[in-house]
Amino acid sequence: MSNAKIYMSKDGYEKLRAELQYCQTIKRRELSKAIGVARDHGDISENAEYDAAKEAQAFNEHRISELQDKFRRAQILDESNISNDEVLIGATVKLKDLDSGEELEYTLVSEFEADFMENKISISSPIGNNLLGLKKNDTVEIKVPAGTIKYKVLCISR
Repeated sequence: MSNAKIYMSKDGYEKLRAELQYCQTIKRRELSKAIGVARDHGDISENAEYDAAKEAQAFNEHRISELQDKFRRAQILDESNISNDEVLIGATVKLKDLDSGEELEYTLVSEFEADFMENKISISSPIGNNLLGLKKNDTVEIKVPAGTIKYKVLCISR
């Protein structure tokens, strides 16, 4: 496991903490009960329900280990010390697609907080990485699997 810091928002940190707590408490109890119920059905050597419950338990324990590692390395970003003049992690960027004219808005986050459905893109993604360091009115061409996209930075906020 790496010792590299993971930068995240306060909201992302709280979500991480909540998931860890859920996996360590509620999920562990549920899986323990499921194993007990399956064990009560008789011979565990031919019990698919028991095998599935044990596999789910192993998966949960692995997830707990991953979350504990992320939690240990997490560094909450102090956005009050980060400039609004430049696209950096934590920034919300309003862009204009120069080919379609469509306006888009993304928030740049660590790869652990990325959620495309919430318009949160990772700074290590092709788009996020190419937006880093840009200022208002800058333009950029980004190569993506579907071709090349051209954006103009309209606004940067926190």
